Amino acid sequence: MKLADIMTILVEDINSFYTLESLKEVYGIIWMLVPILTLVLGITIGVLVIVWLEREISAAIQQRIGPEYASPLGILQALADGTKLLFKENILPSRGNTRLFSIGPAIAVISILLSFSVIPFSSRLFLADLNIRYGSNNKYSFLGGLRATAQLISYEIPLTLCVLSKSLRAIR
Repeated sequence: MKLADIMTILVEDINSFYTLESLKEVYGIIWMLVPILTLVLGITIGVLVIVWLEREISAAIQQRIGPEYASPLGILQALADGTKLLFKENILPSRGNTRLFSIGPAIAVISILLSFSVIPFSSRLFLADLNIRYGSNNKYSFLGGLRATAQLISYEIPLTLCVLSKSLRAIR
């Protein structure tokens, strides 16, 4: 059975719910979540492929064998690393704020996932065209905005590292 046949069967099954009046809202929610989940799955698979390629290329540069214990060619090594990370012991600081220490990673992940909420989807599986123009419709102002964003990112990382080092020094 081909992937296209499976997808058409899946679409027909979902469309069969539409005939029932009570399930129209569920039908709308399902079709709203399908493109979002497709996008998240695609990004996740892309990240796994990039991590695998990075490990293979760095192994070739260093003239060593790359990761190949998790699966053939080490394809599932990133998933094995993630599983290992989930089952590691949770170490909390004794003198620090344990509540803030525990909620910090959740804040980072939630902020990244919320960034996907601004991607416009239409009723189909493609991105919607919102027909939004830039403020002045000028390519130079757009490039200036990109430059300002790049500067903000390049200044925020060293600044964060400086503040982090000072705060770690103050804790001792």
